[in-house]
Amino acid sequence: MSIIKQVKEYLFISKRDPNEPRTQWMKYMHGMNRISLFMFLIAVIIILFKTLILPLMNK
Repeated sequence: MSIIKQVKEYLFISKRDPNEPRTQWMKYMHGMNRISLFMFLIAVIIILFKTLILPLMNK
């Protein structure tokens, strides 16, 4: 499975393969990966806001 496809599944952009086995530990792992990916994206948005938007607003 490609990394891009996995990220799309985490962000609910594409549906996962229904034929793929789904164990309890895989659910936990994918849930933790989804949380960390969302936290990373939020951190990137905050950093971009602080470095690009706030300096323009202070002028």
